[in-house]
Parts: sequence; C-alpha cells; structure tokens
Amino acid sequence: MSRLTRPLSFAAALTLSASLVSAAWAQPVNTRIGTLQLENGYPSKAAVEKIYDEMDFQRASQAYLWGLPAVGFHNLHQAHLKNFGAKDGDIVLYQSLKDKAGMLTPNLTTMYAFSFWNLAEKGPLVVEVPAGATAGGVNDIWQRPMTDMGQTGPDKGKGGKYLILPPGSAPVQAPGYTVIKSPTNQVWWGSRGLSPDIKEAEATLRKHRIYRWADRAKPGVTNYVPVGGRDWASWQPNDISYFQQLRDVLEPETPEVRDGYFYAMLRSLGIEKGKPFAPNDRQKKILGEGAQMGELMARANAFEKRFPGSTVFKGTQWEYSNMVELDQQAKGYSQLDERASWFYEAIGNTLGMQGRTLGFGQVYLETAKDQAGAWLDGGKSYKLRVPPNAPVKQFWSFTLYENITRAPLQTPQGAADISSRKPGLVQNSDGSVDLFFGPTKPAGASDNFVQTVAGKGWFTYFRLYGPTEPYFNKTWALPDLVEIK
Repeated sequence: MSRLTRPLSFAAALTLSASLVSAAWAQPVNTRIGTLQLENGYPSKAAVEKIYDEMDFQRASQAYLWGLPAVGFHNLHQAHLKNFGAKDGDIVLYQSLKDKAGMLTPNLTTMYAFSFWNLAEKGPLVVEVPAGATAGGVNDIWQRPMTDMGQTGPDKGKGGKYLILPPGSAPVQAPGYTVIKSPTNQVWWGSRGLSPDIKEAEATLRKHRIYRWADRAKPGVTNYVPVGGRDWASWQPNDISYFQQLRDVLEPETPEVRDGYFYAMLRSLGIEKGKPFAPNDRQKKILGEGAQMGELMARANAFEKRFPGSTVFKGTQWEYSNMVELDQQAKGYSQLDERASWFYEAIGNTLGMQGRTLGFGQVYLETAKDQAGAWLDGGKSYKLRVPPNAPVKQFWSFTLYENITRAPLQTPQGAADISSRKPGLVQNSDGSVDLFFGPTKPAGASDNFVQTVAGKGWFTYFRLYGPTEPYFNKTWALPDLVEIK
C-alpha cells in the first residue's frame, strides 16, 4: 500500500478532525439575519448584538400575538374612561353605527351594553339580569368567559342574580345567586338586546343593575352612559404603544402558570411587573419593529387561517370566525393562534358565541375572499344569494368591516350591514335573497345593497341568531360572493 492511500492513524485522524473543526468555528455563518462572524466558535461582539436583537424582535412579535385579547379589552376599557366618561360599574350603551364605529367587528343589528370592573379595587361584583330577550356574559381580562347571562345563561332569559368573586377569594354563601370566581382582577360584562323592537331592546338592557356585593342591601342606582356618537377607536395599535398598553393591562394581575414563559420574554423587552415601562433606545426600536410584524402576523393568521377545520361549507371561502374554546385550551396545547385570530378581529367570548347551541346563541362565519379566492376589494362589485329557509330561529345578518381596523365600514350610505330584519328586504319567488356589495349600486340590483369603499379591503361576518338543525348538519349551505364583472 502506498503512502498516498495508507489510512491515517487514530492520532493523526484526531488532529485532522480538530483542525477542520477549528477552521469551521472560525468561518462566518450565513443566517437569515445576515452573516455572523465566529471567533474560535464564539460569536463575535457584533454577532452577539445581532443575535440578541433578533431574539428580542422574535419575542416582541410573538408577545404581540399572545397579548391581543388583553390589549383589546384594555383599549375598550380606556375608551369607557377617557372617551365616554364612564366609570367602572357604569353601563355604556352602544346604539348606532356611529356609536360602534370604534369597536372590533360589532353587530350593527342589535344594541350593546358593556361595563368594566376591577375586583381588587372594588370588591366582588353583583350583576342583576332582567327577564327578557338578552344574551351576554362576563369575561376575564384575557377574554375567557366565566358565565353566560340571559337566554344562553343559567337564568335562561328569565332573569337572575350573579356574584363574581376575585381570584383567590374564600367561598361565599349566597343563596339565590349564581356564584363565579374570576381568574383575573379585571373583568368585563357585556350584553345585547335581542328584541326586534328597538325601544323594547333598550328598555330591557336598562333594567340590568351592577353594584358592589358589599352594597347589596342598598345598591343604589346603576348609571347608564350612551356613547352618543362620540369619536373613538379600540383596535390594537401596531407601534410601540401596544407594549405600553400590554404592560398597563398586565400590571394589576398575578401572572398565571400558563403564561410564565411569555412574562420571561417580556423582561428583556423592558416589561416587568411592579416596574415602570421605560425602554431604552435599543428596546424602543425592537418593540416598534416587533409590533409592526406582530400585527402583520395577526392579520395573516386571521384572514388566511392555517389551522385545521376552519372551512365551514366544503368548497367555499366561508370560515369559522370563532374557533377558541372557552378556556382557550385544546388537547395538548394552548390555542395561541386560534385565540390571536379571533381576538385580533373581535371582543368577547361566551358559550352563546360558540355557535354550538341549537336554537340559541350566535354563529359567526366570515369571509374575506370571493368565489375565485381573490381578496374582497372595495372598488369591485359582488353578488351573494342567500338560499331560502335560512337556518335561524331569530334572524341573520351580514356586516362589513375594514380589514385594517376591523371596524364597521364608514360610507356615504351610512350602513355597513344588512339583515333579515331589514324593512323592505327584497326576496325572490323561492324565498332566497340576493345581496349586492360595491362602491356603487349595480344596474338592475334591488335595494338589498351595501356600499363599499374603493381603495379599501373588506371582509364580512355572517351571523345566525338562534341557529337551527340545517346549519349544524350542513343541509343548508351559504355560497360564495361572486364578482360582478
């Protein structure tokens, strides 16, 4: 055997291997954030700075998705305090399209009543629900429902009293009350009036009472605050202010075990319980970039869902809007993406909003695409035929929203929805209904028309109130929107 082909000795092989590894450790590494220089296997000082910047950017963008439900409620709460002058325990009434213009995907067919409460500051909360056609409930600050109220709650629409206790509180003997312990100090109560008679719906909502458990002997008068057409907005921002809001809404709460790693990630971003939010210049830059990317991730996650089972009717673009379990947990994992999708678009969650109760509650279906799979465009015209015998005990509605703010479309028409309760709704001879959407009313279209805005993307929610069996067994299906060329 020649010297050229003779095998290396073990010692020589180790020496060669070590020299190759040493050379490799000294080589730059090409990554998605650029080329990183190594020094004997250690990242150089410049590489370390790049790596930590990327680490914190990733943490900021993921924390954005994680914080969406809490920040969504926080912004709504701030509107109550600053825009409407409503204190915690006051009930704010949202009556008109203008009143709801700052809200994430509101229904425009029914009136809303909302209130906030801090159990640590004000003590246990009592909510008295009147008999009548209402549907609502109480959520914690992460938008996890604690109980439904009204038609889908324990009172079944016959009226009742509810007692909400702070986290960690001792049991309370309260005969005649439905007693619930909240996981968080900050809570939200909301309800909607379902009567088709607007005056009756408002009168029923105004019979709710909210007060401190300590004042139950003499609870006083509940204060109602109409929005009154004030300007406001509650959608989550895509800049550094998002993280100020996240810090503020987290501060009154005790971190939960499920969120421990997110709290750990926030520390390197300058957000730590008990400390003011004072990011340095480096953190400010990263937080701003993280919020921008986080919001884009949220937008993609909401409108181009990639979790299984999101399609409603086979072969259509219709998707389930709300795929979040009540406790936000699935088998083997927490529903980070499902939760971010729903709470990027909407506020609140209750059993009645899950779309699983035959004859009661609501179904939320959405689409942002036409039959061809193209995004809905405010400069184009579309037609949608609602098949006859819609599977509802109460009514159905379509509401149109801007895709960036997720708020109702504002147009010269002054309407962003159409429903089966619309006076003069035109039906075809077989009971089907043709709806039209576009910047101008198409030639030959009926009055079943909702205006859109050129230059703005939009999406729609199809709501079924009191869904019936044909919806659940899918013997009734809604077709896609078709562009009118």
